[in-house]
Amino acid sequence: MSESLIQHYTISADDFAAAGAASAAVKKTLKQLGLSPEIIRRTSIAMYEGEINNVIHGGGGTAEVEIAEDYIKISLHDQGPGIPDVELAMKEGFSTASDLVRELGFGAGMGLPNIKRHSDELQIETEVGKGTTLHITVYSGPR
Repeated sequence: MSESLIQHYTISADDFAAAGAASAAVKKTLKQLGLSPEIIRRTSIAMYEGEINNVIHGGGGTAEVEIAEDYIKISLHDQGPGIPDVELAMKEGFSTASDLVRELGFGAGMGLPNIKRHSDELQIETEVGKGTTLHITVYSGPR
């Protein structure tokens, strides 16, 4: 692949039936491109966790995925409440999810830690009252 492939997705707020559709589509594309199962797994987990955060916390949002020869870059953007304390949000088990979201099986406080664990780079841009953008990179080739 000499040029990168760019895909755009819209993520709906509170739509748990559609949650994961964007990450599933990216997973399918990565399989079709013949990437290794490990790269596909890491990318899918990181994107799914970010997508679920947009559904639960961000009031929906957008995802842009760039697939190049040696990397996959995912940018997830929302206009939600922002993250007041990123360091606290990165702690496993910390969650601001509602009881209803937890009853649905989400909101265990593993989203951001899982994204960090399964990506090679994670940058978080957030402003309280304005929203959050996650920049996730998974390298699929030599750096």
